[in-house]
Amino acid sequence: MRAAALYSAAGTLLLTTLAAAPAEGTPGGPGAAEARGTAVAAGRAAAAGIEFGRCPKAEELPAALRCGTVTVPLDYARPDGEQIELTVSRVRATHKSPEGGGREVPGQGALLYNPGGPGASGLYFPLAGMVPQWKRIAAAYDLVGYAPRGVAPSAPLSCQDPGDFFKGPRPAPTQPSDAFKEQRAAEAEAYARGCAERAGDALRHYHSLNNARDLEVVRAALGEERLTFMGASYGTYLGALYAELFPSRVRRMVFDSVVNPAPEGIWYRNNLEQSEAFEDRWSDFKEWIAEHHAVYGLGDSPREVQNSYEEASERLAAEPAGGTVGPAQLQGAFLKAGYYDDYWPHRAEALSAYLRGDPQPLIDQAGTRTEEGAAGAENSNAVYTAVECNDAPWPTDFEVWDRDNTRLARRAPFETWDNVWTNLPCAYWRAPRQRPLDVRTGPGELPPTLVLAAEEDAATPYEGALELRRRLSGSVLVTERDAGTHGVGGGANACVNGHLEAYLLEGRLPARDTSCAPRPEPEPRG
Repeated sequence: MRAAALYSAAGTLLLTTLAAAPAEGTPGGPGAAEARGTAVAAGRAAAAGIEFGRCPKAEELPAALRCGTVTVPLDYARPDGEQIELTVSRVRATHKSPEGGGREVPGQGALLYNPGGPGASGLYFPLAGMVPQWKRIAAAYDLVGYAPRGVAPSAPLSCQDPGDFFKGPRPAPTQPSDAFKEQRAAEAEAYARGCAERAGDALRHYHSLNNARDLEVVRAALGEERLTFMGASYGTYLGALYAELFPSRVRRMVFDSVVNPAPEGIWYRNNLEQSEAFEDRWSDFKEWIAEHHAVYGLGDSPREVQNSYEEASERLAAEPAGGTVGPAQLQGAFLKAGYYDDYWPHRAEALSAYLRGDPQPLIDQAGTRTEEGAAGAENSNAVYTAVECNDAPWPTDFEVWDRDNTRLARRAPFETWDNVWTNLPCAYWRAPRQRPLDVRTGPGELPPTLVLAAEEDAATPYEGALELRRRLSGSVLVTERDAGTHGVGGGANACVNGHLEAYLLEGRLPARDTSCAPRPEPEPRG
């Protein structure tokens, strides 16, 4: 699925943390050792705190950010065993009202954010306070981001040489031949083998349950008695697991663009549903391009726009643009437009220019990345793969993948096979699998939480938001109607942002599920 006062003494802290430890596992039952280990790690982290200073040079983070590290066990069942460090970033609350007048804004502690992935870093998140939509929240909260385990510089994972990660140009058949499938299956098996060889036994410990436990330790290290958290995309699944494992530690939670948490969907079925949803989103994009035929000249109907896209793909198969952009790179660039409307004018402009004889805009948007960019992308993909493969059982027989996706590709060809190649290493995975938690909270078990979703989101289809809303008692869903941008909180929709601010700043939710009108469609460029 492709985001406070300190305890005065370590002894008192540890006893308090142990007393408040969640029922992650009943005594002696599954998860009991991890629950005890989490409590021990949280106690140590709260006693140590976080010493914030300059951020790691390799991350090239702005000077406005301050960074520190939090130590967590690699294996929570063995809290005294191997330790890893998570890098945390922070910008302090301004305490200044953006409306002016010199009014002092009381602090509300830390707001911790996860941008999703899995495999995405949140280290840049505290800079959101510079954006107008976030200034009121940044006045009251210390904005805190972090790099989850495996994401550089937090014990980074790697599965292959970054120089080999971007293989371009590549084909992108919507009806792949048996020979092509065999080739990609062999590559997936080699990738899974590379993950196991490079990470060794540590590979098994990079999964969502440990990510949720890490979140609890970071909360303690920040000195927060209870967690205020916002997660986007995969970050919503992480937040849901935290809510299940540590309900008494939740202060406020925002779930933005929701992964369906139903355990039977993690992650194989969720990816099938994502592929189907992207076909609808691709149709929306083609309709928008057709409406602006006068600007782009790509066709005045979705069918004609599809023909223009296929013509470009065929040309790129015959002669890659810049030697690196083939059909797969074209598809990847347009897939990103399925996530964010803001990409629509840029992608349409690049496609139009290419068909008119100017390949440079397409090369700029879809071409090979720099060496540094390739290293970051390889690391992100390694974490994505490890977490999703470790989280749950996957089909281990390629015939199952082939059957399900051949059927799906008949009605949803745009992303289906690309999604298969992305996730197929899980069929050959060499680490043990976790059992997904059945996330459910009853009345009074969890403070009220806010769920945000765009009705036509393809990356995390809307049914996921409805499912999480049903599973978390007291949660309220705010829907951006007729919109598909992935990640809506703090964005372009003032209505959504009003609900986000009311909740984070005042703890106030709508009395019932509600909706907002969609943001305006992007304006064409050309």
